[in-house]
Amino acid sequence: MLENTASPDQIDPTKYDAIYFTGGHAVMYDFPDSEGLQHITREIYERGGIVSSVCHGYCGLLNTRLSDGSYLITGRKMTGFAWTEEVLARVDKLVPYNAEEKAKQRGALYEKAKLPFVSYVVTDGNLVTGQNPGSAKATAKKVVEAIEGNASKE
Repeated sequence: MLENTASPDQIDPTKYDAIYFTGGHAVMYDFPDSEGLQHITREIYERGGIVSSVCHGYCGLLNTRLSDGSYLITGRKMTGFAWTEEVLARVDKLVPYNAEEKAKQRGALYEKAKLPFVSYVVTDGNLVTGQNPGSAKATAKKVVEAIEGNASKE
């Protein structure tokens, strides 16, 4: 599968119950303006599937708009790698933008843990987000719970 990884435009979002955006600083460049990822995310979200991210993965949600033109994250509680964590990791001068601030500018109800680098997950309906790498396991568990919850409704 790794040798023949599908591009977003080759993915049929109706075949998926969830999308999980992983982190890492590179996604700050790759995810936000990917129309293919935005399409997949919108389609999954609007039919009640789970949209999730961990760490910098929420950069994939920053420019995703719903069919009505609004940002997916507007008015939604969420989290992702905090600006404080960028500063403490000494990469604040290296990253292309402040993702936390961009999320807030798009109307997200951004939350973060009281202490940096501890596990923190926010669930708001079918949106599940984890703050940092230490949140990956807890975020994945919440995604599984959400998928199972959706399956029991059917």
